[in-house]
Amino acid sequence: MSRSRYKIFKDRHPYFMTCTIVAWLPVFCRPQAVEIVLDSWRFLQSNERLELFAFVIMENHLHLIASSDNLAKTIKEFKSYTARRIIDHLEATNAATLLDELRFFKARHKTESEYQLWQEGSHPQEIHNDEMMIQKIEYTHANPLRRGYIDDATHWRYSSARNYADKPGLIDVTTQWR
Repeated sequence: MSRSRYKIFKDRHPYFMTCTIVAWLPVFCRPQAVEIVLDSWRFLQSNERLELFAFVIMENHLHLIASSDNLAKTIKEFKSYTARRIIDHLEATNAATLLDELRFFKARHKTESEYQLWQEGSHPQEIHNDEMMIQKIEYTHANPLRRGYIDDATHWRYSSARNYADKPGLIDVTTQWR
Protein backbone atom coordinates (compact mmCIF):
# COMPACT_ATOMS: atom_id res chain seq x y z
CA MET A 1 0.00 0.00 0.00
CA SER A 2 1.30 3.44 -0.88
CA ARG A 3 2.18 5.84 1.92
CA SER A 4 0.89 8.86 0.02
CA ARG A 5 -2.02 9.75 -2.20
CA TYR A 6 0.36 11.86 -4.28
CA LYS A 7 1.85 9.90 -7.16
CA ILE A 8 3.51 10.51 -10.47
CA PHE A 9 1.18 9.21 -13.16
CA LYS A 10 2.46 10.87 -16.33
CA ASP A 11 6.15 10.79 -17.11
CA ARG A 12 7.55 13.71 -19.10
CA HIS A 13 4.95 15.99 -17.51
CA PRO A 14 6.31 18.62 -15.12
CA TYR A 15 5.60 18.07 -11.44
CA PHE A 16 5.98 20.35 -8.44
CA MET A 17 7.70 18.46 -5.61
CA THR A 18 8.95 19.08 -2.10
CA CYS A 19 11.79 17.17 -0.50
CA THR A 20 12.10 17.71 3.25
CA ILE A 21 14.86 16.83 5.71
CA VAL A 22 13.69 14.62 8.61
CA ALA A 23 12.44 16.68 11.56
CA TRP A 24 13.06 19.80 9.45
CA LEU A 25 16.72 19.78 10.52
CA PRO A 26 18.78 22.65 9.00
CA VAL A 27 21.13 20.54 6.85
CA PHE A 28 21.29 23.07 4.00
CA CYS A 29 22.83 25.75 6.20
CA ARG A 30 26.02 24.01 5.09
CA PRO A 31 27.00 25.18 1.58
CA GLN A 32 28.67 21.80 0.88
CA ALA A 33 25.33 20.03 1.37
CA VAL A 34 23.66 22.40 -1.09
CA GLU A 35 26.45 21.83 -3.59
CA ILE A 36 25.84 18.06 -3.38
CA VAL A 37 22.20 18.67 -4.39
CA LEU A 38 23.19 21.01 -7.23
CA ASP A 39 25.88 18.61 -8.48
CA SER A 40 23.37 15.76 -8.48
CA TRP A 41 20.90 17.83 -10.53
CA ARG A 42 23.68 18.84 -12.94
CA PHE A 43 24.61 15.18 -13.42
CA LEU A 44 20.98 14.19 -14.05
CA GLN A 45 20.59 17.06 -16.53
CA SER A 46 23.79 16.25 -18.41
CA ASN A 47 22.65 12.65 -18.77
CA GLU A 48 19.21 13.79 -19.97
CA ARG A 49 17.51 12.17 -16.98
CA LEU A 50 15.97 15.35 -15.54
CA GLU A 51 14.55 18.56 -16.92
CA LEU A 52 14.53 21.21 -14.20
CA PHE A 53 12.12 24.14 -14.54
CA ALA A 54 12.43 25.84 -11.14
CA PHE A 55 13.84 25.25 -7.66
CA VAL A 56 14.59 26.73 -4.29
CA ILE A 57 16.74 25.22 -1.57
CA MET A 58 15.94 26.38 1.96
CA GLU A 59 17.74 25.36 5.16
CA ASN A 60 15.61 22.24 5.72
CA HIS A 61 13.73 21.49 2.51
CA LEU A 62 13.68 22.15 -1.19
CA HIS A 63 11.05 22.65 -3.85
CA LEU A 64 11.52 21.78 -7.49
CA ILE A 65 9.52 21.62 -10.67
CA ALA A 66 10.89 18.91 -12.93
CA SER A 67 10.09 16.25 -15.49
CA SER A 68 11.78 13.04 -16.55
CA ASP A 69 11.20 9.88 -18.54
CA ASN A 70 10.78 8.11 -15.18
CA LEU A 71 10.41 10.88 -12.61
CA ALA A 72 9.55 8.68 -9.62
CA LYS A 73 12.68 6.58 -10.14
CA THR A 74 14.84 9.65 -10.82
CA ILE A 75 13.72 11.41 -7.62
CA LYS A 76 14.20 8.22 -5.61
CA GLU A 77 17.75 7.87 -6.94
CA PHE A 78 18.41 11.60 -6.38
CA LYS A 79 17.35 11.35 -2.75
CA SER A 80 19.29 8.15 -2.15
CA TYR A 81 22.48 9.50 -3.72
CA THR A 82 22.33 12.91 -2.03
CA ALA A 83 21.54 11.34 1.35
CA ARG A 84 24.61 9.11 1.13
CA ARG A 85 26.87 11.97 0.01
CA ILE A 86 25.57 14.44 2.61
CA ILE A 87 25.88 11.91 5.44
CA ASP A 88 29.42 11.10 4.28
CA HIS A 89 30.19 14.83 4.34
CA LEU A 90 28.70 15.22 7.84
CA GLU A 91 30.78 12.27 9.07
CA ALA A 92 33.95 13.67 7.47
CA THR A 93 33.40 17.06 9.11
CA ASN A 94 32.53 15.57 12.52
CA ALA A 95 29.02 17.02 12.61
CA ALA A 96 28.19 14.81 15.60
CA THR A 97 25.10 16.68 16.83
CA LEU A 98 23.43 16.72 13.43
CA LEU A 99 24.30 13.06 12.84
CA ASP A 100 22.86 12.16 16.26
CA GLU A 101 19.62 13.91 15.26
CA LEU A 102 19.52 12.13 11.88
CA ARG A 103 19.95 8.85 13.76
CA PHE A 104 17.31 9.75 16.38
CA PHE A 105 14.67 10.80 13.83
CA LYS A 106 15.21 7.82 11.51
CA ALA A 107 11.98 5.92 10.91
CA ARG A 108 11.87 2.56 12.72
CA HIS A 109 11.29 0.59 9.53
CA LYS A 110 14.52 2.00 8.01
CA THR A 111 16.63 -0.88 9.32
CA GLU A 112 19.17 -0.91 6.49
CA SER A 113 20.81 2.38 7.46
CA GLU A 114 22.06 4.17 10.54
CA TYR A 115 20.66 7.57 9.53
CA GLN A 116 17.74 9.02 7.63
CA LEU A 117 18.24 12.32 5.83
CA TRP A 118 15.07 12.79 3.75
CA GLN A 119 11.49 12.38 4.84
CA GLU A 120 9.67 9.82 2.72
CA GLY A 121 7.89 11.00 -0.39
CA SER A 122 8.09 14.18 -2.41
CA HIS A 123 4.40 15.20 -2.54
CA PRO A 124 4.36 15.39 -6.38
CA GLN A 125 1.71 17.59 -7.94
CA GLU A 126 1.29 17.45 -11.70
CA ILE A 127 1.43 20.80 -13.48
CA HIS A 128 -1.72 20.84 -15.63
CA ASN A 129 -1.44 24.16 -17.45
CA ASP A 130 0.52 27.41 -17.81
CA GLU A 131 -1.42 29.12 -15.03
CA MET A 132 -0.51 26.37 -12.57
CA MET A 133 3.12 26.40 -13.74
CA ILE A 134 3.38 30.15 -13.14
CA GLN A 135 1.74 29.80 -9.71
CA LYS A 136 4.14 27.03 -8.65
CA ILE A 137 7.21 28.89 -9.97
CA GLU A 138 6.16 32.02 -8.08
CA TYR A 139 5.44 29.99 -4.93
CA THR A 140 8.86 28.32 -5.19
CA HIS A 141 10.76 31.57 -5.68
CA ALA A 142 8.80 33.35 -2.92
CA ASN A 143 9.77 30.80 -0.26
CA PRO A 144 12.69 32.82 1.17
CA LEU A 145 10.59 36.00 0.90
CA ARG A 146 7.84 34.46 3.03
CA ARG A 147 10.46 33.53 5.62
CA GLY A 148 11.67 37.13 5.70
CA TYR A 149 15.21 36.21 4.64
CA ILE A 150 15.29 38.55 1.63
CA ASP A 151 13.35 41.38 0.01
CA ASP A 152 13.82 40.29 -3.61
CA ALA A 153 13.57 36.69 -4.86
CA THR A 154 16.60 37.14 -7.11
CA HIS A 155 18.76 37.73 -4.02
CA TRP A 156 18.35 34.13 -2.79
CA ARG A 157 21.47 32.30 -3.96
CA TYR A 158 19.93 28.82 -3.97
CA SER A 159 17.01 29.46 -6.29
CA SER A 160 16.18 29.64 -9.97
CA ALA A 161 14.64 33.12 -9.56
CA ARG A 162 17.77 34.65 -11.12
CA ASN A 163 17.39 32.41 -14.17
CA TYR A 164 13.87 33.75 -14.69
CA ALA A 165 15.17 37.33 -14.36
CA ASP A 166 17.66 36.68 -17.22
CA LYS A 167 20.57 36.67 -14.76
CA PRO A 168 23.10 33.89 -14.29
CA GLY A 169 22.02 31.21 -11.82
CA LEU A 170 23.94 28.44 -10.10
CA ILE A 171 22.43 25.79 -12.35
CA ASP A 172 20.66 25.86 -15.71
CA VAL A 173 16.89 25.57 -15.73
CA THR A 174 14.36 25.44 -18.55
CA THR A 175 12.62 28.81 -18.45
CA GLN A 176 10.98 28.50 -21.89
CA TRP A 177 8.43 25.79 -21.03
CA ARG A 178 5.41 27.09 -22.96
